[in-house]
Amino acid sequence: MACQSAAAAAMDEQALLGLNPNADAPYRQRALAYFEQLKESHDAWEVCAQALAKGLYSDDHVKFFCFQVLEYQVKFRHGGLSGGQRQLIRETLMKWLQCQLLSAQPEKVFVRNKAAQVLALTFVAEYPALWPDFFFDILALVGLDPRGVDIYLRTLMAVDGEVVDRDVLHAPEETRRNTLIKDAMREQCIPNLVESWFQILHTYQRSHPELTCQCLEVVGAYVSWIDLGLIANQRFVDLLLSHMSVEELREEACDCLLEIVNKGMDPADKTKLVESLAQVLQSAGFFCVEQEENVDFLAKFSRLVNGMGQSLVLSWSKLAKAGSADEAGAALRALEAKVALVLRLLAHPDDDISANVVAFCYEYLQVLKQVAASRRSPVALRRASCRVPGAFLFICLFFLRQLPELSHGQKSNMEAIMLAVVKKLTYDDEYNFDNEGEDEAMFVEYRKQLKMLLDRLAQVSPELVLDSVRRVFADTMGKWQSASFKEVEVAIRLLYMLGEALPASHGAHFSGDAVKSGALQDMMATLVTCGVSDYGHTSVTLEFFETVVRYDKFFTVEPQHIPGVLMAFLDQRGLRHNSPKVRSRVAYLFSRFVKTLHKHMTSFIEDILTRIQDLLELAPPDKTFPAPLTSDDQLFIFEAAGVLIVSSESPAERKRALMRSLLAPLVDAFRLLLDKLSLETDEETQAAVADCLSHAVGFVSRTSKAFSNKQTVKQCGCTEVYRDCLHAFLPALSCPVQREALRSCVRSFLHRMIICMEEEVLPFVPAASEHMLKDCEAKDLQEFIPLISQITTKFKRQVSPFLQQVFMPLVLAIFEALARPADANDQAAALEKQMLRRSYFSFVHTVAGSGMSEVLANQGAENVERVLFTLIQGAVDFPDPIAQKTCFAVLARLVELWGGKAGMTGFRDFTYKHIVPACFLAPLKPTFDLSDAQTVLTLAEVAVTLKMVFVQQGPELLEFLQRDYLPSLHVCPDVAQELCHVLQQPDVKVLKTYLKVFFQRTGP
Repeated sequence: MACQSAAAAAMDEQALLGLNPNADAPYRQRALAYFEQLKESHDAWEVCAQALAKGLYSDDHVKFFCFQVLEYQVKFRHGGLSGGQRQLIRETLMKWLQCQLLSAQPEKVFVRNKAAQVLALTFVAEYPALWPDFFFDILALVGLDPRGVDIYLRTLMAVDGEVVDRDVLHAPEETRRNTLIKDAMREQCIPNLVESWFQILHTYQRSHPELTCQCLEVVGAYVSWIDLGLIANQRFVDLLLSHMSVEELREEACDCLLEIVNKGMDPADKTKLVESLAQVLQSAGFFCVEQEENVDFLAKFSRLVNGMGQSLVLSWSKLAKAGSADEAGAALRALEAKVALVLRLLAHPDDDISANVVAFCYEYLQVLKQVAASRRSPVALRRASCRVPGAFLFICLFFLRQLPELSHGQKSNMEAIMLAVVKKLTYDDEYNFDNEGEDEAMFVEYRKQLKMLLDRLAQVSPELVLDSVRRVFADTMGKWQSASFKEVEVAIRLLYMLGEALPASHGAHFSGDAVKSGALQDMMATLVTCGVSDYGHTSVTLEFFETVVRYDKFFTVEPQHIPGVLMAFLDQRGLRHNSPKVRSRVAYLFSRFVKTLHKHMTSFIEDILTRIQDLLELAPPDKTFPAPLTSDDQLFIFEAAGVLIVSSESPAERKRALMRSLLAPLVDAFRLLLDKLSLETDEETQAAVADCLSHAVGFVSRTSKAFSNKQTVKQCGCTEVYRDCLHAFLPALSCPVQREALRSCVRSFLHRMIICMEEEVLPFVPAASEHMLKDCEAKDLQEFIPLISQITTKFKRQVSPFLQQVFMPLVLAIFEALARPADANDQAAALEKQMLRRSYFSFVHTVAGSGMSEVLANQGAENVERVLFTLIQGAVDFPDPIAQKTCFAVLARLVELWGGKAGMTGFRDFTYKHIVPACFLAPLKPTFDLSDAQTVLTLAEVAVTLKMVFVQQGPELLEFLQRDYLPSLHVCPDVAQELCHVLQQPDVKVLKTYLKVFFQRTGP
């Protein structure tokens, strides 16, 4: 029976109704308010303690609620509790625990977990000073009662989470506290806890397997920081091994043994521990993994074996570095003895089991790499003997003689790993290529692990990898018509992977090492001539094209194969494949293939353009027919078409005709669709038409990527073609509907044309700017400013008249957008304004930094002053270090241009009244965080600005600072004099360093 009491706890019964998950919102709100009231009250929480101690409530949610209230008191208010209140919490927990021993039914798991958490928090707060007998009291109370043991074990795991768990980040003070707790536990109670674990494991291994598993988890969690001798002894190991034979316990026992193996210790002792465990496991028959049918257990066991192997690798590495030749040799022999088992697990049909031992195989190959390298090291050391002390050389040579060369067995192990990699790279029959889900994603990740293993193999023995791949590839390609898709795909995949396993500078796989280049060249020739591109499976098709593009340099060696591969790209094997996934990927690969090898395609460029013509059609907005490629895929085809035209050997007139033929259908369709959009009233149709218009502009823009410094638009005779495109596209800026989409695509096109057409684009800029500044939102302005900045940077004084004309309209539009009211809680709007403000300051910086101060100077005194004040405001008032940095950079530039005697009228006064004060007011703001890297960069700009004022004004600035300004900031004369002295140093870096110290000393 549950503990009962006639006494009534003074709790808000109406509020407690809201704890039910199905309660209405008002009740839930009342319950939440009640929880906050109990948390914050000095003693109201005591009713929860009373309710738990006396078992007044049977509702699980009320019990959980009471524990939550106690949890808050222990976690956040323990230091402020009186001695009596702390005692009340201890008594409450122990009485509640006693009730569990007498109750007819155990508590729900979520209640037990919360109780264990509160117990653990109380332990952390009070052990060892206030409750030194915490665990002794609990053990004395629960004994071996199953329900009590359950709470005891859950409490131990909760303590581990609070004190030990390395995945939990702790503050330095908490880390020190946790260290003291562990030290006290080791000294006072760990032996007793370990004994209790042994009794629990022994008593309940048959009757209560769930408790035994909990206890094994506890042992695994605690073994990392307690004396290993308490666990790694005959009686404990025998007990754990007996659990390995119990179906319900064996997986948890594996995890526990793995934690024991992973415990940090002396490498020689670790070798002995792992070896003794291995011998026992082998004697018990666990190494016969082929006879084990339970894959879940094997997955756990493979993790254990992997951990044992990795521990031996680490021991060998440490012992070898320490020069302990005999012990290192013992570790290496122990390591080698596990390889056969690991290889059987690596080749296991279950990928999870295989994946668990990849890490050990990887590290084992690293060991072999180091052993193999040792054969050359003595020679290198002898060559260096004239530079190395004789004693050190003798030691190194002596140690290296202890390391064996790669033995026959080691070479056999590498071959076995290679065979396992080939086998495991193969797709499973269950792989769903049409609807790839979580299982397929896991296999892809597993393949990546195998690739890393192959790469490491190639580092140890490139000859082995090359020969193995060549053998598999030749055998499979010789019978590809009758082979399964899995065999064919993995054979081509291995060839593809060689590109990274045997890397070459800039992809030059077909030069240099004659053996390697010859083998790769033979395999590539086989790949493109054997007809395997006709294999019907999508995985084979994709692997074929991926490999062809990876080794595109092959076709510069054997260009006679290019036409055949191009046909594969262009027909039903590639761009016209029945799988959208294949068509999409091949579109990208085709673009790469053309960009690399266009010089070898000049004789059949027009044939290619004819064959891809249907793939270049703009899909109508109503989707009346299914397009073979998506618009994103078409971008690659248009880029490839552009490259083919531009790189051809045809005269400029022919290039212009081909480019016009390519782009004219897009321009004609654009005009028709734009007219249609202006008349369309249905919003969905409007959006579809605007999307189609954007695609047309994007396709034209993508073709311009074909031009380069050597092949410009003008040299290719295509200026007129792109000028016609501009004439067609710019009217979209005045379209009254779908403005955001249309402005965005035209703006992007203008960015490209500024690069490609250069000054030919300038006549279009004023009209385009006028349209883009009409009825614009903050986002429109933010995206328009980079375009104007690009024009300013590229053309400079060529666009000065235009900039003088557009400067203030743009600035006023920005001011208007920034002044529009917005909800104070609208974070998106606030961020949009912040970004626009940054863009504005960046634009002013671009104008000033491009040597066109006249653009600003000719805006009239009132407008100039207004802009200058926005710079001061941005530098001082807005806590945005990125914008502040830009503002100070602009101010420094203006001081340089206008701060001298011949500068702008009134600017000298502005400098003393506003610019110099800004250099001090901004860093003195509480929001100016000198521990932030971006803010430190802003301070550097402040230093540059002050330095520039000094360069222009000289001693006058020093007098102003010492006599007038710094005293107003209550800076003592000595510090002011010190600052002025630093300001006179020629290197501005000295000032940058000093200012950080100055403001840290005088800051708020």
